[in-house]
Amino acid sequence: MHTPLVVASAFILAFLGPVWSDARAAEAPPAAPAEASADRIGNSVVQVFSTRRDPDFVKPWTKQSPHELTGSGVIVEGKRILTNAHVVTYASQIQVQANHAGDKVAASVVAVAPEIDLALLKLDDESFFDSRPAVGRAGTLPKVKDTVMVYGFPTGGSSLSITKGIVSRIEFATYSSSQSGLRIQIDAAINHGNSGGPAIADDKMVGLVFGQLGGAQNIGYIIPCEEIELFLQDLADGKYDGKPAMFDDLQTLENPALRAFLKVDKSVQGIVVNLPYGKGSSNPLKKWDLITRIGDTKIDDQGMVNLGNNLRVRFQYLIQKLAKNGKVPLTVIRAGKELSLQLPVSTTRPMVVADLAGKYPSYFIYGPLVFSSASMQFVGAASGWNRGASGFIGTPVMSRFLDPPAFDGEEIVVVSSPFLPHKLAVGYSNPAGHVVTAVNRTPIKNLGHLVQVLRDARDEFITIDFAGHAGEALVFARSEALAATEEILTDNGIRAQGSPDTLKVWSAK
Repeated sequence: MHTPLVVASAFILAFLGPVWSDARAAEAPPAAPAEASADRIGNSVVQVFSTRRDPDFVKPWTKQSPHELTGSGVIVEGKRILTNAHVVTYASQIQVQANHAGDKVAASVVAVAPEIDLALLKLDDESFFDSRPAVGRAGTLPKVKDTVMVYGFPTGGSSLSITKGIVSRIEFATYSSSQSGLRIQIDAAINHGNSGGPAIADDKMVGLVFGQLGGAQNIGYIIPCEEIELFLQDLADGKYDGKPAMFDDLQTLENPALRAFLKVDKSVQGIVVNLPYGKGSSNPLKKWDLITRIGDTKIDDQGMVNLGNNLRVRFQYLIQKLAKNGKVPLTVIRAGKELSLQLPVSTTRPMVVADLAGKYPSYFIYGPLVFSSASMQFVGAASGWNRGASGFIGTPVMSRFLDPPAFDGEEIVVVSSPFLPHKLAVGYSNPAGHVVTAVNRTPIKNLGHLVQVLRDARDEFITIDFAGHAGEALVFARSEALAATEEILTDNGIRAQGSPDTLKVWSAK
């Protein structure tokens, strides 16, 4: 399994740039063509200031303290600014400032694609663009060893920074739990604050900076213009849908015994289906299918395709080029016979442990208990106090981590926090991180269903059962839990018993 790429977050910069007098500028010699090009592009690169209120996934009724960070951005057509999603996600305030400008201009998010780390901003004052044109984008991928110039506002100063490097590698790699895309590796110096700035070659943008490899020197990554074009084209109808992708588990055909088991000779190449994604008849792939072609392109034994110019990438790259009406053509060998299939591909990956992708978590408080839906972000936040990932062993959080929901609306419901202080919890162990399986012997389907079961309960007691071996069952007198809830909310300064979606269920008849 490919792990999601961890992109670098940005920090606020000090205002240390020098101020040049008009007289000094008048004495300067005329700019050479390269300098003029740099000035023109630099005029269209901006610094992005973001004030964020990230969720507290362990205490989902509140948000973390505000913190400020900065990134970079570049002007694109339509009087918009392109930047990284991680620069503006959960932002309560966004401002942009041009190089050498004294004022900041308020901005807001037009669209965001967290899974591919792109975001588009608009400005309250569009006169900002009158003297700042869009930067042109290259129509083709750069080549390995091509020189690139990275523009942005990294930490260490307030004026525009330009660093030079070469393209080291181009590959189709994992961006997030649900999406992969082309990624360009460069060796130009990239630091906090460069995120969202353009990489330029021959006066054209070839990609957008989005991260660096922690602990390594001179390894930075940019999102190529091909991915940017897909993002902007998707937005043409005013709504971002996402890229099509397949989520089946695959394995290589490199082992001789595996090849013999499948009864294919050395002339046959392809990638083997280990676990088809989803259930039912919607997926035509079966275990042990050998995928030999995507469209008309051959797939090798490592699941790679050749694109020319010495470029070799994972075959899934071609999905975004070949998909039509939500399907992509595959050729497979099954039990010795060649078949042509139309594989459904989706722009989203439903998972029972969801990726919130910039959304705030839902929650509901009942007595001293705080319930929430398990998410990737919760698992990451909870792993510190829940004995790391081992705290989820024996529960669906671990065993079904990347599984699709078994039925529409299925969620894994967890107790997200330690008990809220109250005498009702006396004698019980800390249930934080435990997975709820049943309330009053009713199996729980999702968080809304849990709220419904609690709402409609008429028994004298409420019993709550958990998955695994660590969680003891909890029993509360129903009338006492209901009566104590408001007191607990007040004592802990919690304004709402639940998120809007759960309160809608709680108040329904």
